[in-house]
Amino acid sequence: MSVGKVWLVGAGPGDAGLFTLKGLEVLKQAEVVVYDSLVGQGVLTKIPDSARLIYVGKRADKHTLPQEEINQVLLREAQKGYRVVRLKGGDPFLFGRGGEELELLTEHGIPYEVVPGVTSSLAVPAYNGIPVTHRDFCSSLHIITGHRRAGKEYDINFRALAETRGTLVFLMGVAALHDICQGLLNADMDPQMPAAILQKGTTAGQKKIVATVSTLEDEVKRQGIETPAIIVVGKVCALADEFGWYERLPLMGWKVLVTRPKNRSSRTTELLREKGAEVLELPSIRTVALEDQSRLYQALDEIRKYQWAVFTSPTGAEIFFEELKKHHTDIRSLFGLKLAAIGQGTRKVLEDRGLLVDLMPEVYDGDSLGEVLAAQLQGGEHILLPRAQKGNENLVKLMEKAGGIVDDIPTYETVYESSRIIDIQKEIEKNQIDCVVFTSASTVKGFAESVGSADYAGLTAACIGKQTKAAADAFGMETYMAEKATIEELIRLVEEIKEKKERE
Repeated sequence: MSVGKVWLVGAGPGDAGLFTLKGLEVLKQAEVVVYDSLVGQGVLTKIPDSARLIYVGKRADKHTLPQEEINQVLLREAQKGYRVVRLKGGDPFLFGRGGEELELLTEHGIPYEVVPGVTSSLAVPAYNGIPVTHRDFCSSLHIITGHRRAGKEYDINFRALAETRGTLVFLMGVAALHDICQGLLNADMDPQMPAAILQKGTTAGQKKIVATVSTLEDEVKRQGIETPAIIVVGKVCALADEFGWYERLPLMGWKVLVTRPKNRSSRTTELLREKGAEVLELPSIRTVALEDQSRLYQALDEIRKYQWAVFTSPTGAEIFFEELKKHHTDIRSLFGLKLAAIGQGTRKVLEDRGLLVDLMPEVYDGDSLGEVLAAQLQGGEHILLPRAQKGNENLVKLMEKAGGIVDDIPTYETVYESSRIIDIQKEIEKNQIDCVVFTSASTVKGFAESVGSADYAGLTAACIGKQTKAAADAFGMETYMAEKATIEELIRLVEEIKEKKERE
């Protein structure tokens, strides 16, 4: 077997939007992913389903595997011929021990590449309004590991650091906050020098405490802090309130779970992130085209007999056009056929192919679609309805009651999925999810199926329509419904929910 290759990939500080394009490109091709606990959940959800996962822990002094064994894992998997991605929080070479991992690979002639990552030492202060350099305040930046090996003294020249008059960033130093502050004070640093501790930067858990070198420890005891966090010392910390842009975003501090089907989450996620939310994309359903499309092919052969084609989802529309191509049916054969779409997303799929929609209900659900279409029928019209295996039965009843002759043809099925990386039930139990966004009743059912037995009573759900809300209500969630069934209205609803909860 030919030898494999290892990529050391920096996953950034937590926000999936800060994961590099090259990192994402390499990750998509991975056959084995070796990852640790500092990799953000948003990045973890981008690991391909086909990749084998190896978790190696690493947070503070709690390691699932010692570093030497991690090095051996990378060597062993590469020797088997696999494409191995070592996914590391932050940047691989900034106190990430990437150099140690490469030593063993080099010794055994294993090819490798390094994909740098956005380091928390720069990104986290930036997300907290602290520019690590500023012409009026400092002329140097110093990044120091605050981690001290057990039983050993700090190997830090605090006097040299104090004399630089630059910005000091201490990584992994929360447990040693007292020693760091005291070391700087003993080195004659001005007790009034601004200092900050920054918790879980670039994520929903972001929190900052700004004080001085002499008072920071007491403020941390009073206000509390969680790891991971970094310590920043320098005059630039005084700018935190003035330049604090991230905390002014309307959804900052909220972790929102998006449950749209795979390949349909990007727009929702993009809008939520623009508003400052930490977004966890966790598709709970996957749509799969049926292998047997003979009924659809028969309908396509007889397409001239239909007066209407009705599409109830973007997926249904996309699969229809894919099968149209597979069956070698020219799109011009649809000439004269009237088109109905359940909502804007479905309409967009049709319009992207140059087909304008004749009918769309004001309320985007199956019942409303059936009612407005029934009002258009004279009786005797043939209607083609290519859709999911389990669709809204009332839609067909409404059209048939008005005299329509409906060919209800299943073209795809919905498969429920669960995450193999993130324990959503645990996230719910620990109140780590502020809001779940549901765009269909099937995503609600898929979510419940993937999570299993959990108490949903404390879970807030933003729903796109009546049927979706009803499905979430059935599980006892605290539900809210968007005024219109559009992604933009759904995002606005999430903002309104947050504002309401903050007032309570």
